[in-house]
Amino acid sequence: MKSKIVSIGPIDESAVKILEPYGEFILSKTTKEQSLVEMVTDAVALIVRGDGAITRPIIEAASHLKVIGRTGVGYDNIDIGAATERKVPVVFTPGANARVVAEASMALVLAHCKRIVYWDRQLKSGNWASRNNFSTLDMEESTLGIVGFGQIGRIVSQLAAPFNMRIIAHDPYVSKETAKSFEVELTSLESLLNQADFICLHAVLTDKTKGLINRNNLKLVKKGSFLINLARGPLIESLDILDEALETGILAGVGLDVFSPEPPDTTHSIFNRENCLTAPHSLAMTKRSMLKVFIQMAEDMAAVLDGQHPRHSVNPEVFD
Repeated sequence: MKSKIVSIGPIDESAVKILEPYGEFILSKTTKEQSLVEMVTDAVALIVRGDGAITRPIIEAASHLKVIGRTGVGYDNIDIGAATERKVPVVFTPGANARVVAEASMALVLAHCKRIVYWDRQLKSGNWASRNNFSTLDMEESTLGIVGFGQIGRIVSQLAAPFNMRIIAHDPYVSKETAKSFEVELTSLESLLNQADFICLHAVLTDKTKGLINRNNLKLVKKGSFLINLARGPLIESLDILDEALETGILAGVGLDVFSPEPPDTTHSIFNRENCLTAPHSLAMTKRSMLKVFIQMAEDMAAVLDGQHPRHSVNPEVFD
């Protein structure tokens, strides 16, 4: 029986061609665990993107499994422990779309700072006189707080620097010297929330960062600040706490490209707010960046299937 490569979610044809020599490519029409368990028995490779998940039962059912591929940098939807126990490397694509994520983060900062959606609606409703409200903000001398100073966070700081913003960051895994090399001041989360006019979340989702922005931490936020999340939905405890913060004026606006769960319940009251800017986890999905993601993932998967080490793996210890 021919080996299979099962993908939970569509990938570009260029990536499919890279993987075709190693098995029959099968695009799953379902993300349900039991259906996938039955589908992967002959799979040598699994691919996951979007809201799919590769759980322990799926990994255990794939007795011939040699590699798991993940598009993007987040891998919270893969049971890494189960894969590592099986000595199955999990490859992912850090950096492939880092710049477009950073660009999207700054786009939301700019949209809020210059109130672009608000002014668009004012003019289209015939309210020319609203221009005298003087409610547009300055980027210069405002403080940008970046939570998570990895590759994306660092690019955000570089994009923000020409606006003469003061830039601070929080990341327990980054040294002050590294941050200083980007002309960024490293500080505690509490201090960042106290000072930042714009808070951009770019942290990796872990057990420690889940619910990082919660009701208690929102009490520390500088009143009238803006919160942007392009990292992972579960970094924020709930939409409820954001809605409350917008209602009370603790937050002046939010920008969300990620949610928990996905898709979110769009009947939630936060989606009726003009100062809540949203996108369906799409702001980094440019044609160019996604092609890079797909090809990088497929090449690393092919390397593993050829008995070589990939460039990027979540669990490199499986090669020891």
